[in-house]
Amino acid sequence: MRRLLILTRREIASAFHQPLAYVVLFFFLLVTGFNFHAGVSLLNRSSGSTTMVEAFFNTVYFWFPFVLAFPLVTMRVFSEEAKLGTLETLMTAPVRDIQVVLAKYTGCVFFQIILWSPSLLYFFAFETITGEKAAGAAGSYLGAYGMLLLMGLLFTAIGCLASALTNNQIVAAIISFSAILFLFFIGLLAFILPSSGGLLRELTYYISPVEHMMDFSRGIVDTRPVVFYLSSSLLVLFATFHVFQYRRWKA
Repeated sequence: MRRLLILTRREIASAFHQPLAYVVLFFFLLVTGFNFHAGVSLLNRSSGSTTMVEAFFNTVYFWFPFVLAFPLVTMRVFSEEAKLGTLETLMTAPVRDIQVVLAKYTGCVFFQIILWSPSLLYFFAFETITGEKAAGAAGSYLGAYGMLLLMGLLFTAIGCLASALTNNQIVAAIISFSAILFLFFIGLLAFILPSSGGLLRELTYYISPVEHMMDFSRGIVDTRPVVFYLSSSLLVLFATFHVFQYRRWKA
Protein backbone atom coordinates (compact mmCIF):
# COMPACT_ATOMS: atom_id res chain seq x y z
CA MET A 1 0.00 0.00 0.00
CA ARG A 2 2.84 2.41 0.84
CA ARG A 3 4.45 1.90 -2.57
CA LEU A 4 1.09 2.43 -4.25
CA LEU A 5 0.63 5.75 -2.41
CA ILE A 6 4.14 6.86 -3.38
CA LEU A 7 3.52 6.01 -7.03
CA THR A 8 0.14 7.78 -6.95
CA ARG A 9 1.70 10.94 -5.51
CA ARG A 10 4.32 10.73 -8.26
CA GLU A 11 1.63 10.55 -10.93
CA ILE A 12 -0.34 13.47 -9.49
CA ALA A 13 2.79 15.62 -9.20
CA SER A 14 3.83 14.68 -12.72
CA ALA A 15 0.41 15.68 -14.09
CA PHE A 16 0.56 19.15 -12.55
CA HIS A 17 4.14 19.67 -13.75
CA GLN A 18 2.88 19.51 -17.33
CA PRO A 19 1.70 22.74 -19.04
CA LEU A 20 -1.06 20.69 -20.69
CA ALA A 21 -2.75 20.22 -17.30
CA TYR A 22 -3.22 23.96 -16.83
CA VAL A 23 -4.32 24.46 -20.42
CA VAL A 24 -6.97 21.75 -19.95
CA LEU A 25 -8.05 23.29 -16.63
CA PHE A 26 -8.37 26.77 -18.15
CA PHE A 27 -10.40 25.78 -21.19
CA PHE A 28 -12.46 23.29 -19.17
CA LEU A 29 -13.50 26.01 -16.71
CA LEU A 30 -14.19 28.34 -19.63
CA VAL A 31 -16.52 25.88 -21.36
CA THR A 32 -18.28 24.76 -18.17
CA GLY A 33 -18.77 28.41 -17.22
CA PHE A 34 -20.40 29.00 -20.59
CA ASN A 35 -22.51 25.88 -20.02
CA PHE A 36 -23.68 27.26 -16.69
CA HIS A 37 -24.59 30.57 -18.33
CA ALA A 38 -26.53 28.69 -21.02
CA GLY A 39 -28.38 26.77 -18.29
CA VAL A 40 -29.37 30.00 -16.52
CA SER A 41 -30.58 31.46 -19.83
CA LEU A 42 -32.62 28.30 -20.47
CA LEU A 43 -34.30 28.57 -17.06
CA ASN A 44 -35.11 32.23 -17.69
CA ARG A 45 -36.89 31.32 -20.94
CA SER A 46 -38.56 28.18 -19.64
CA SER A 47 -41.54 27.88 -17.33
CA GLY A 48 -41.13 24.14 -16.76
CA SER A 49 -39.91 22.22 -13.73
CA THR A 50 -36.31 21.80 -14.93
CA THR A 51 -33.78 22.51 -12.18
CA MET A 52 -30.40 24.19 -12.58
CA VAL A 53 -28.61 20.89 -11.95
CA GLU A 54 -30.58 19.18 -14.73
CA ALA A 55 -29.97 22.09 -17.11
CA PHE A 56 -26.23 22.04 -16.38
CA PHE A 57 -25.60 18.31 -16.80
CA ASN A 58 -27.79 17.60 -19.83
CA THR A 59 -26.59 19.88 -22.61
CA VAL A 60 -24.12 19.52 -25.46
CA TYR A 61 -21.94 22.12 -23.70
CA PHE A 62 -21.57 19.66 -20.84
CA TRP A 63 -20.90 16.56 -22.92
CA PHE A 64 -18.34 18.16 -25.23
CA PRO A 65 -15.71 19.03 -22.57
CA PHE A 66 -16.60 15.93 -20.57
CA VAL A 67 -15.84 13.50 -23.40
CA LEU A 68 -12.82 15.46 -24.66
CA ALA A 69 -11.12 15.72 -21.26
CA PHE A 70 -10.38 12.00 -20.89
CA PRO A 71 -8.15 11.54 -23.96
CA LEU A 72 -6.24 14.71 -23.08
CA VAL A 73 -5.63 13.65 -19.48
CA THR A 74 -4.80 9.98 -20.09
CA MET A 75 -2.92 10.02 -23.41
CA ARG A 76 0.46 10.57 -21.74
CA VAL A 77 0.32 8.20 -18.75
CA PHE A 78 1.99 5.22 -20.46
CA SER A 79 2.87 6.41 -23.96
CA GLU A 80 4.96 9.40 -22.88
CA GLU A 81 7.01 7.37 -20.41
CA ALA A 82 7.56 4.67 -23.01
CA LYS A 83 8.68 7.28 -25.56
CA LEU A 84 11.04 8.99 -23.11
CA GLY A 85 12.44 5.69 -21.84
CA THR A 86 11.40 6.28 -18.22
CA LEU A 87 8.91 3.43 -18.36
CA GLU A 88 11.76 0.91 -18.56
CA THR A 89 13.29 2.47 -15.44
CA LEU A 90 9.96 2.19 -13.65
CA MET A 91 9.65 -1.45 -14.71
CA THR A 92 12.96 -2.28 -13.03
CA ALA A 93 11.93 -0.64 -9.74
CA PRO A 94 10.81 -2.90 -6.86
CA VAL A 95 7.11 -2.33 -7.54
CA ARG A 96 4.45 -4.63 -8.90
CA ASP A 97 2.86 -4.12 -12.29
CA ILE A 98 -0.59 -3.81 -10.76
CA GLN A 99 0.68 -1.02 -8.49
CA VAL A 100 1.99 0.93 -11.47
CA VAL A 101 -1.30 0.57 -13.37
CA LEU A 102 -3.43 1.48 -10.36
CA ALA A 103 -1.24 4.47 -9.51
CA LYS A 104 -1.49 5.91 -13.01
CA TYR A 105 -5.22 5.24 -13.11
CA THR A 106 -5.81 6.80 -9.68
CA GLY A 107 -3.76 9.86 -10.63
CA CYS A 108 -5.93 10.43 -13.71
CA VAL A 109 -9.15 9.94 -11.72
CA PHE A 110 -7.91 12.47 -9.15
CA PHE A 111 -7.24 14.99 -11.92
CA GLN A 112 -10.77 14.49 -13.24
CA ILE A 113 -12.14 15.19 -9.75
CA ILE A 114 -10.09 18.41 -9.67
CA LEU A 115 -11.56 19.39 -13.03
CA TRP A 116 -15.17 19.10 -11.85
CA SER A 117 -14.84 20.34 -8.26
CA PRO A 118 -15.13 24.07 -9.18
CA SER A 119 -18.54 23.44 -10.75
CA LEU A 120 -19.98 23.11 -7.23
CA LEU A 121 -19.26 26.82 -6.81
CA TYR A 122 -21.58 27.59 -9.73
CA PHE A 123 -24.56 26.12 -7.88
CA PHE A 124 -23.55 27.82 -4.64
CA ALA A 125 -23.38 31.16 -6.45
CA PHE A 126 -26.72 30.48 -8.16
CA GLU A 127 -28.49 29.80 -4.85
CA THR A 128 -26.82 32.75 -3.13
CA ILE A 129 -27.69 35.28 -5.83
CA THR A 130 -31.17 34.09 -6.79
CA GLY A 131 -32.36 32.68 -3.49
CA GLU A 132 -33.68 29.67 -5.42
CA LYS A 133 -32.68 26.04 -5.06
CA ALA A 134 -30.42 24.75 -7.83
CA ALA A 135 -31.75 21.21 -7.31
CA GLY A 136 -35.06 19.78 -6.22
CA ALA A 137 -33.35 17.72 -3.51
CA ALA A 138 -29.91 16.76 -2.25
CA GLY A 139 -30.30 13.50 -4.19
CA SER A 140 -29.91 15.42 -7.44
CA TYR A 141 -26.44 16.59 -6.42
CA LEU A 142 -25.47 13.13 -5.21
CA GLY A 143 -26.88 11.52 -8.34
CA ALA A 144 -25.28 13.93 -10.82
CA TYR A 145 -21.82 13.95 -9.24
CA GLY A 146 -22.02 10.25 -8.46
CA MET A 147 -22.71 9.58 -12.14
CA LEU A 148 -19.84 11.89 -13.07
CA LEU A 149 -17.53 9.76 -10.95
CA LEU A 150 -18.86 6.46 -12.30
CA MET A 151 -18.53 7.55 -15.94
CA GLY A 152 -15.13 9.00 -15.14
CA LEU A 153 -13.94 5.66 -13.77
CA LEU A 154 -14.81 3.87 -17.01
CA PHE A 155 -13.66 6.55 -19.44
CA THR A 156 -10.38 7.01 -17.57
CA ALA A 157 -9.78 3.26 -17.71
CA ILE A 158 -10.39 3.35 -21.48
CA GLY A 159 -7.90 6.20 -21.83
CA CYS A 160 -5.27 4.35 -19.81
CA LEU A 161 -5.71 1.23 -21.94
CA ALA A 162 -5.31 3.29 -25.13
CA SER A 163 -2.15 4.90 -23.74
CA ALA A 164 -0.73 1.49 -22.83
CA LEU A 165 -1.24 0.24 -26.40
CA THR A 166 1.04 2.78 -28.13
CA ASN A 167 4.09 5.00 -27.65
CA ASN A 168 2.43 7.89 -29.50
CA GLN A 169 0.33 10.27 -27.40
CA ILE A 170 -1.72 11.49 -30.37
CA VAL A 171 -2.56 7.94 -31.40
CA ALA A 172 -3.51 7.14 -27.79
CA ALA A 173 -5.80 10.18 -27.66
CA ILE A 174 -7.47 9.22 -30.94
CA ILE A 175 -8.03 5.63 -29.80
CA SER A 176 -9.54 6.62 -26.46
CA PHE A 177 -11.65 9.42 -27.98
CA SER A 178 -13.00 7.05 -30.66
CA ALA A 179 -13.84 4.36 -28.09
CA ILE A 180 -15.59 6.80 -25.74
CA LEU A 181 -17.45 8.44 -28.64
CA PHE A 182 -18.55 5.01 -29.90
CA LEU A 183 -19.94 4.13 -26.47
CA PHE A 184 -21.63 7.52 -26.32
CA PHE A 185 -23.35 7.18 -29.70
CA ILE A 186 -24.38 3.57 -29.13
CA GLY A 187 -26.34 4.90 -26.18
CA LEU A 188 -28.14 7.36 -28.48
CA LEU A 189 -29.66 4.65 -30.69
CA ALA A 190 -32.95 4.80 -28.82
CA PHE A 191 -33.18 8.54 -29.61
CA ILE A 192 -32.12 8.11 -33.25
CA LEU A 193 -34.50 5.17 -33.75
CA PRO A 194 -37.56 6.11 -31.68
CA SER A 195 -39.62 3.32 -33.21
CA SER A 196 -37.16 0.63 -32.06
CA GLY A 197 -38.36 -2.29 -30.00
CA GLY A 198 -38.33 -2.63 -26.24
CA LEU A 199 -35.26 -4.88 -26.21
CA LEU A 200 -33.11 -2.32 -28.06
CA ARG A 201 -34.43 0.38 -25.76
CA GLU A 202 -33.40 -1.61 -22.68
CA LEU A 203 -29.95 -2.39 -24.09
CA THR A 204 -29.23 1.20 -25.07
CA TYR A 205 -30.42 2.49 -21.71
CA TYR A 206 -28.06 0.09 -19.96
CA ILE A 207 -25.02 1.67 -21.66
CA SER A 208 -26.30 5.19 -22.45
CA PRO A 209 -24.39 7.92 -20.57
CA VAL A 210 -26.96 10.51 -21.69
CA GLU A 211 -29.93 8.67 -20.20
CA HIS A 212 -28.00 7.78 -17.06
CA MET A 213 -27.15 11.42 -16.42
CA MET A 214 -30.71 12.53 -17.15
CA ASP A 215 -32.06 10.16 -14.50
CA PHE A 216 -29.35 10.62 -11.89
CA SER A 217 -29.43 14.44 -12.13
CA ARG A 218 -33.11 14.21 -11.21
CA GLY A 219 -32.20 12.14 -8.17
CA ILE A 220 -33.45 8.88 -9.75
CA VAL A 221 -30.81 6.29 -8.86
CA ASP A 222 -30.81 2.97 -10.73
CA THR A 223 -28.36 0.26 -9.66
CA ARG A 224 -27.95 -1.11 -13.20
CA PRO A 225 -25.75 1.76 -14.44
CA VAL A 226 -23.72 1.54 -11.22
CA VAL A 227 -23.01 -2.14 -11.86
CA PHE A 228 -22.27 -1.45 -15.53
CA TYR A 229 -19.69 1.28 -14.90
CA LEU A 230 -17.94 -0.46 -12.02
CA SER A 231 -17.72 -3.86 -13.74
CA SER A 232 -16.67 -2.31 -17.07
CA SER A 233 -13.99 -0.23 -15.35
CA LEU A 234 -12.55 -3.32 -13.68
CA LEU A 235 -12.60 -5.22 -16.99
CA VAL A 236 -10.78 -2.45 -18.88
CA LEU A 237 -8.25 -2.06 -16.05
CA PHE A 238 -7.66 -5.81 -16.17
CA ALA A 239 -6.92 -5.50 -19.90
CA THR A 240 -4.60 -2.54 -19.25
CA PHE A 241 -2.70 -4.56 -16.65
CA HIS A 242 -2.11 -7.40 -19.12
CA VAL A 243 -1.06 -5.01 -21.90
CA PHE A 244 1.40 -3.39 -19.52
CA GLN A 245 2.76 -6.81 -18.50
CA TYR A 246 3.13 -7.80 -22.15
CA ARG A 247 5.11 -4.63 -22.89
CA ARG A 248 7.27 -5.22 -19.83
CA TRP A 249 8.24 -8.77 -20.81
CA LYS A 250 8.63 -7.76 -24.46
CA ALA A 251 11.07 -5.03 -23.42
